[in-house]
Amino acid sequence: MHIRDLVVSSLNILRTNRMRSFLTILGIVIGVMTIIAILALVQGLNASVEEQIQSLGSNTIFVQRFSWSAGRMDFQEIAKRKEIVLDDAWAIARLPSVDKIAPQKDYEIASLNYQGKTAKQVDVTGSTPDLQYTTNYTIESGRFINQDDNNHKQMVAVIGGYVVDNLFPTEDPVGKYLTIHGRRTLVIGVLGRKGSFFGQSQDAIIIMPLTSFEKIFPKPTGMQAVFRGLSIQVLPKSGKYLDKTVDQIRELMRRRHGLSYDKPDDFGINTQESLRQIYKNITNVAFIVMIGVAAISLLVGGIGIMNIMLVSVSERTKEIGLRKAIGASNRNILYQFLFEAIALSIIGGIIGTGLGLGIAKLVSKVSPLHAAAPIWTIILGIGFSAAVGIFFGIYPANRAAQLNPIDALRYE
Repeated sequence: MHIRDLVVSSLNILRTNRMRSFLTILGIVIGVMTIIAILALVQGLNASVEEQIQSLGSNTIFVQRFSWSAGRMDFQEIAKRKEIVLDDAWAIARLPSVDKIAPQKDYEIASLNYQGKTAKQVDVTGSTPDLQYTTNYTIESGRFINQDDNNHKQMVAVIGGYVVDNLFPTEDPVGKYLTIHGRRTLVIGVLGRKGSFFGQSQDAIIIMPLTSFEKIFPKPTGMQAVFRGLSIQVLPKSGKYLDKTVDQIRELMRRRHGLSYDKPDDFGINTQESLRQIYKNITNVAFIVMIGVAAISLLVGGIGIMNIMLVSVSERTKEIGLRKAIGASNRNILYQFLFEAIALSIIGGIIGTGLGLGIAKLVSKVSPLHAAAPIWTIILGIGFSAAVGIFFGIYPANRAAQLNPIDALRYE
């Protein structure tokens, strides 16, 4: 039999037993649907997280008192570490592989008011002009802070989209004055929007010169000094110098902190890869568990296919004997039943893939999660279902092929 004849024959058999065929492929449908929905949502989540990580600044290195980690941090130990100071920043700036540095401090304002309107939980950042480059900020209107602003401790600020939406919904904020921590501050620019980072808005921000920031905000103490103290953003001259720059910064900071070779770092050097690793550590276990559940559904579906194919072989024993009597070879019989098993699986795979993509799309519509379905996920869904059909169809097909034609014709 030609492949076309095998396909037509298999589809005819399935059409004859529609309800039984539907119930047989249900396990495949559920398994593939679950896998495709999970993969589409995970791919969308991965793309969204990568976009958020990139928004922090391409190849930017963050020098802080602590390292980013998804695990437990010893805050008491971190609080005892030496503070990072401006002289550290200027020393890092002189490293041969460093292009730009931006020392910064942060302070959160619970409420910011302007003419009866309020913006809550606004982060005020004090830094230098190069922060625009280390953190990939764009300017929507006005200008960014410059070196003169820093040199003369000018009370000027650049504000994010969240502040604009809440305090200046109907007017241009550039040229207006805000009262920040009791000081009248001129708005000189509006930042381009960045969206959220792991649920935290990056647009609820005000950036002002570091010298002006230090003039109006108190020096943090205790644990606030750990998270609100000075940190340094470092931009290498090229992405290919990232690891080299990290090594140079580590060696410099260890010398400046007087650490011997057997002492651990008392500072953290963090990169985008650190965030990616944290994200992977958090999501890997959940992803494996979900895929495992889906794989069990496919296993159940495969066993269902094997079971129904064994029943089919038993029901069609006389037909097999007749086919062999008129010249059908063992290979012909094997291929016929194997194609029936594969057809069941592929039909289930196609339906499951369609439903999985639909569910992922629906979830992305009603939740913050995004869905993405590269072509390989569709190929994987259908290909995996076909593999299930082959694996679980081999035994029934081989059993049919090995039947003795004389015994088969006598079968009642």
